[in-house]
Amino acid sequence: MRRRDFITLVGGAAVWPSAVRAQQSQHIRRVGVLQPASAEDPVWRARLAAFQQALAQLGWSVGHNVSIDVRWATTNAAEIHKQAAELVALAPDVILSAGDSTLPALIEATHTLPIVFPVVNDPVGAGYIDSLARPGGNITGFMSTEYSTSGKWLELLKQIVPTLTRAAVLRDSTNPAQTAQFGAIQAVAPSLRVEVVPINMRSAGEIEESIENFANAPNSGLIMTAGAAALRYGDLTITLAARYKLPAVYWNRSFVAAGGLVSYGPDLLDNYRRAAGYVDRILKGEKPADLPVQAPTKYETVINRKTAKALGLEIPPSLLATADEVIE
Repeated sequence: MRRRDFITLVGGAAVWPSAVRAQQSQHIRRVGVLQPASAEDPVWRARLAAFQQALAQLGWSVGHNVSIDVRWATTNAAEIHKQAAELVALAPDVILSAGDSTLPALIEATHTLPIVFPVVNDPVGAGYIDSLARPGGNITGFMSTEYSTSGKWLELLKQIVPTLTRAAVLRDSTNPAQTAQFGAIQAVAPSLRVEVVPINMRSAGEIEESIENFANAPNSGLIMTAGAAALRYGDLTITLAARYKLPAVYWNRSFVAAGGLVSYGPDLLDNYRRAAGYVDRILKGEKPADLPVQAPTKYETVINRKTAKALGLEIPPSLLATADEVIE
């Protein structure tokens, strides 16, 4: 610290002792955050930053009237459960849960602490809440997708590869939300004259073997549905798509930034900003049971032209013109 700054700091403390005492005596609210990633992950750090910036705009200042305890649990299930239990033990006023990866562990750890999720596929189908309009209990938040938009993934793939006749759909068959997404894709497949083939995401070995077998036929592509398994096996899928020259559509920008071809889905940074609004309302006395779960309001299409070139694909100019972001 520079000498002038030190003098100013000391002088300020001497001149305004009552203000300092008032700040120290003010009750600081506590917000817990559980992230299914490492602390170095730029995608999840950006989401956390969006949440914190939105909280600041609502008048919450770290160290002044709020503290934020962030737990980086990685994608390891055991670590997620451990961090969830430790976070609940701190008894925060409200917890931000990243979604399907972390919510079950938090539900297991508490039925009373308020929880807000910025990203969940099907909170009713998963049993997290009673209904979208009246969640009930201690949980509310924002959905990551609507099933009706899942058909857009196949339409987008067909637009990029007009000769496409087969599409493998990666999904977790035990996840009701991903099963419903697959159903929406199946519904539009006949009109596009594309055969859709499900691939389970139970293990890395199963995914690798299934994609290798599927890639033997020409005019094929991949679709990655939205869910916790997609986060777990996203890097593997991107690697396999590149290895077997398969055009692939993903549900979020992060996959395209990591080398995937194209994505269509909600702007999750916007969801995190909106989640800050719910955290603000809960800190001010509202109950999660009375805050309706909301669907995404902003969707984005992101294209990776470098990946397209590596696959020998020419992205239609009309699609490039309407894309929200093009990664060169």
